[in-house]
Amino acid sequence: MRFSDQFEQRFSEMLTHYPTKRSVLVPTLLYAQDEIGYLTGEAITEFARRLDLTELEVRNVISYYSMLTTKSRGKYNVQICTNISCMLRGGEDIFQHCKKKLGIGHKGTTADGLFSLEEVECIGACSWAPAAQVNYDFHENLTPEKIDKTLDEYKKKGTQ
Repeated sequence: MRFSDQFEQRFSEMLTHYPTKRSVLVPTLLYAQDEIGYLTGEAITEFARRLDLTELEVRNVISYYSMLTTKSRGKYNVQICTNISCMLRGGEDIFQHCKKKLGIGHKGTTADGLFSLEEVECIGACSWAPAAQVNYDFHENLTPEKIDKTLDEYKKKGTQ
């Protein structure tokens, strides 16, 4: 598997920051996913080899973190928090609203490949509930109107 020169530079540099190779697994997986879209079987095999891990160890880490995936996602991955703080302030309603607006369910992707939608346990924004994350951008104190505006902005940006 071939990654960009920028990825390889990041990977080499990260190895010098940690006492064990295994410690670079999560950031490596995130960078790889950003570069190739999702974590392919080939990428998993490659990182297991590079970090002296088994493929099962790599897959276990991927399955633990909601931000990592082995399936293709839309250009914009919309994660709606429905954990307790967000739930109490309308997170489940926001999630249902997004399902209807986008026409997809949990872990679904729109036909145009622009959006994916996930219900997630926590994104660490409890003080600003209900909250969502689109790729790496946080959106807080959501209402149906605010999430509509947010999704419309991403749609406009994604189709330019």
